[in-house]
Order: sequence, then structure tokens, then C-alpha cells
Amino acid sequence: MKLEIAAHQLEALGNATRLDLYRHLVRAGHAGLPVGSVQERMGIPASTLSHHLKRLVATGLVTQERQSTVLICRAHYPAMRTLVGFLVDECCADEGCAGKPGNSAA
Repeated sequence: MKLEIAAHQLEALGNATRLDLYRHLVRAGHAGLPVGSVQERMGIPASTLSHHLKRLVATGLVTQERQSTVLICRAHYPAMRTLVGFLVDECCADEGCAGKPGNSAA
């Protein structure tokens, strides 16, 4: 994963409303949630929700699919796994890492 992509995704998740929104979609599973359900659960105005969804879609963390008159939002799990992997893949790769097993600094 490129550093710039990870930075944009982390920046998008750095907003409390977007992080809460993303967590709702992650919890919903692969079926996702209709926009109306997300709005009810979060208790935010439609325009605010639209703004935050647009940002998450632009960074690739969320996908949207229109089913007739309903817009379904889903967490894009491959992007989430890639971002999480980017953060943990090199954990303790350097000898002095405090989290390395056997290191008393942890």
C-alpha cells in the first residue's frame, strides 16, 4: 500500500463522525445498510451524512450500490484489511521494537 493512500484513509477516519459511521458499516457486514437506516442509527441530518459518506467513498473505504430507490452503503473490507495490514505488517521488524516478545520495555 502506498503511504499517501494510507494517509488519506487514516485522515478520513480521523473525524469522529466518519469513524462512527464506518464502524456502523463494518458491524453491518457484507449486506451493508441503507442510507436511511444509517441516518436513523446515527441521528444526523441527511446532508451531514452525505458529506461524510462522500469522503469515505472517495478514499475507497466504503462502497455504495443503488437497489431501486435505496442506496446501500458497505464497508469495503479489502481496503480495510489492506489499511490494517499496512499498520501492523512490520510490527516489531526492528530489533529495538518495544512490543517485541521478550523485550521488557513493553
